[in-house]
Amino acid sequence: MTGPAARPRVLVLRALGLGDLLAGVPALRGVRRAFPGHRVVLALPAALGEAALATGAVDDVLPAEAPHRAVPSLTGWPGPPPEVAVDLHGNGPASRDALAALSPRRLLAFTGPDPPPDRPCVWRRDEHERVRWCRFLAAYGIPADPDDVRLPEPAAASPAPGAVVVHPGAEAASRRWPAGRYADLVRRLRSRGHRVVLTGGPGEDALVREVARGSATPSGDVLSGGLPFARLSALVARADLLVSGDTGLAHLAVAHATPSVTLFGPVSPRLWGPPPLARHIALWRPGPPGDPHGDRPDPRLMRIGVEEATEAALTLLAARHLPPDRAGPRDAAT
Repeated sequence: MTGPAARPRVLVLRALGLGDLLAGVPALRGVRRAFPGHRVVLALPAALGEAALATGAVDDVLPAEAPHRAVPSLTGWPGPPPEVAVDLHGNGPASRDALAALSPRRLLAFTGPDPPPDRPCVWRRDEHERVRWCRFLAAYGIPADPDDVRLPEPAAASPAPGAVVVHPGAEAASRRWPAGRYADLVRRLRSRGHRVVLTGGPGEDALVREVARGSATPSGDVLSGGLPFARLSALVARADLLVSGDTGLAHLAVAHATPSVTLFGPVSPRLWGPPPLARHIALWRPGPPGDPHGDRPDPRLMRIGVEEATEAALTLLAARHLPPDRAGPRDAAT
């Protein structure tokens, strides 16, 4: 964790989920380029350590997490204070103060205490997550490209190359399309001759089994229990298509240029969605923003029907062997 003693360290705080990590990759790469002689350490949940290192943007990880996406303690930081601390966690004083407690020589945050002298960075609620953090760094003279999202090709073998991956889970119920609709979608895709593999994260086995029963998916195509990141990354990278809600796997599909259909509910894809490329379709119903951490499916998510999701999936599957210039960007938010 400490690395060579002679190298100064940059500590970046983004102790959130997989989707947050992947949406932050462009900013992390900006930090990496801005401090080429430093060791870049990312504070995030221990379970995401492998994923963080796979980005190639960080040298070490500092395990740090707190319930309900709160700001974690950073008291596990070893050795002398970081040369630079970067708050990519949020815009409030809690995350800034957690970094400030380590007495870094320089602290970059939306909320002081080391604001850029000429271009103060103001938080915008209507800004896409990737763009927000790149703009934040630019205010400190650190260029970052919000489209710099690609991950290296995974070295691991895929457990189901060429399959359609359907991931029904999500951290919050508000972003979870009903299991019965996923089962109907899987049946329709399988009836068209596509192999469909179901995945689920830790704690989602019951949900995955429900979708499997409703769709008569063979047990060998049910990958529950939460795959290790290396296998999960390879699965998504070598899939023909990913269908999921607004969750971490949707960002992983973007990172591997895998075609995806993402079902959005409480949060607009204009804030968290994929780039406007033909290989990604974001289904969404406009309306007032909902609670992305709510305990029931969002009304906008419930307005997305099985036929619409199936049509989107089949459209991308039919076009998967076409060269990129055969289709233009598609905005499926209606």
